[in-house]
Amino acid sequence: MSFVDEAIVTRDSAKADAKGRLGEAAKLVNQIVRFHPRLFVIAVSGAALFAICTVASSIGLKWMIDRVILVRFEKGEVDLAALIAGSVIVIGIGLLRALGVVVRRSFAGRTEWRTCETITEKVIDHIVKQPVKWHRQRMTGDIVARCGVDADATVAVLAPLPFSTSVLVMMVVSAGWMLYVDIPLGLLAIVVFPILLTLNIGYQRRIDRFYNVAQKELGTLSEAVHESFDGVMVVKSFGAEGRETEKLARISSRLKDARISAIGVRSVFEAMLDVVPTLINILLIVLGAFRVKSGDMSVGDLSSFIYLFTLLIFPLRIIGYLFSEIPHSVAGWRRIREVLDEELLADPILRIDRAQAGVAIEINELCFSHQDGSPVLKNLSMKIEEGKVVALVGATGCGKSTLLHLISGLIEPISGSLAVQEGGVALVFQEAFLFAESLRYNITLDADISSERVTKAISAAQCQDFIGDLEQGLETMMGERGVSLSGGQRQRVALARAIAQDRPVLLLDDTTSALDPKTESNVISSLRGISTGRTLLIVASRPSTIALADEVLFMADGRIVDQGTHQFLLEKSEPYRLLISAFEHDRKDT
Repeated sequence: MSFVDEAIVTRDSAKADAKGRLGEAAKLVNQIVRFHPRLFVIAVSGAALFAICTVASSIGLKWMIDRVILVRFEKGEVDLAALIAGSVIVIGIGLLRALGVVVRRSFAGRTEWRTCETITEKVIDHIVKQPVKWHRQRMTGDIVARCGVDADATVAVLAPLPFSTSVLVMMVVSAGWMLYVDIPLGLLAIVVFPILLTLNIGYQRRIDRFYNVAQKELGTLSEAVHESFDGVMVVKSFGAEGRETEKLARISSRLKDARISAIGVRSVFEAMLDVVPTLINILLIVLGAFRVKSGDMSVGDLSSFIYLFTLLIFPLRIIGYLFSEIPHSVAGWRRIREVLDEELLADPILRIDRAQAGVAIEINELCFSHQDGSPVLKNLSMKIEEGKVVALVGATGCGKSTLLHLISGLIEPISGSLAVQEGGVALVFQEAFLFAESLRYNITLDADISSERVTKAISAAQCQDFIGDLEQGLETMMGERGVSLSGGQRQRVALARAIAQDRPVLLLDDTTSALDPKTESNVISSLRGISTGRTLLIVASRPSTIALADEVLFMADGRIVDQGTHQFLLEKSEPYRLLISAFEHDRKDT
């Protein structure tokens, strides 16, 4: 391929890219305007009123110069009727123009923020509907960026959009008026319109890639900051503050470079927006002076002409502002669409069958593997009768927590069947998570749960002792993640939350590990007594807790390899006895 051919291909490719970007921008505007069309139409109507009154104001100026000011100089008297009429015209147009500004700005702002709210709600709703599997594949900081930073970026184009529509109206009306007043001057003035539009399109083509990079790096920065702050205790414990700071600095540097490049392009663009209209304005004054001298137009005509053109210079800059926001908004909207266009994954909870009468949990040939294909559960089968307290015992990494997550429907098995008692299950995680809300909220999760049920849940979870010491009791606000409570207290609050949901099956994933043996025994005894028929499946590593269970399921290598009472398994199973001995040894060491 020759150099000329390559140049032609490059040119055609650039044109195609530009057309594609403009098409994407038009599609963006079309989509986000549809969220609140009534507010947008009102804003555009106010902008149109402002545009028409802006052009009309030059007519009022022409009236005052030709019929009042020049008459006063030429005849030495004031035409009172013309003065009153001109004053009414000027003041009336000014009031209408002010009304247009108020309507445009008020409703443009409402359109922008209502649209941002709607987009954010759509993203959050879509994210919430995704199952746990989807969330485990995403960084929390990136999800937060999509709901916040990207939504704000998407609607940024809505602020200048109504004013930009008024500029288009102004361009059409003023072009007609200026050509009507004087064709040569009108043609010279109109030349600025295509020049500025060409500048805007060229600007958008150059700056688009910088905004895409900046928006991506902003999401990466949000992701990294969230991760660093979330793990601040780990970072400080291992003295990794310097490394984390360096990592954030590198991301910030890339973001800074992209923003600086964008600012450089924008500064040149805005300088051209000033230079071109100013030069044409000078030419209009010079040519207009000759036209007045030759008698082809009056002083009022020239004054209104220059006044109108001067008024148009700033509004024409707004189109530049609109074009400068389009790449930013398109970049944000792309990231929003990446989330909204993702197919909703099936929720495993909806696929859990209901167990037959008298059975709390029944599993047959259940299999589950990690994403890399390594197996966790291998044809696991088990059955737990209603009302039983069952301990699930096994070495670390044998799949106990995974089994509880499968039973609760947080993850989906590869094969096999799973059925639970009508009414579902409540899972208490090994790491208790509390919200930065009131203690009552953390127990009820804002559900309609009676005070009586909350009190019973608090008593069963042995929370009444420390809640009674809190000055505001259940209304006490928790710090972030419940930092104001100890580990054992957080576990008991999480347990009370699960009990308050009143589910027939309660799953405890080593939930009482931070409690002392006496409190743990009291908790298990309380759970036995709060509701006849409630089933407890407890992942336990403390021999005293295991001994409280009606039955023990011994898990090894992804299967239930044995079951029976604690004492029965100690006598029958050598691997079980060795594991319990190891548990007791670990307890003595700690």
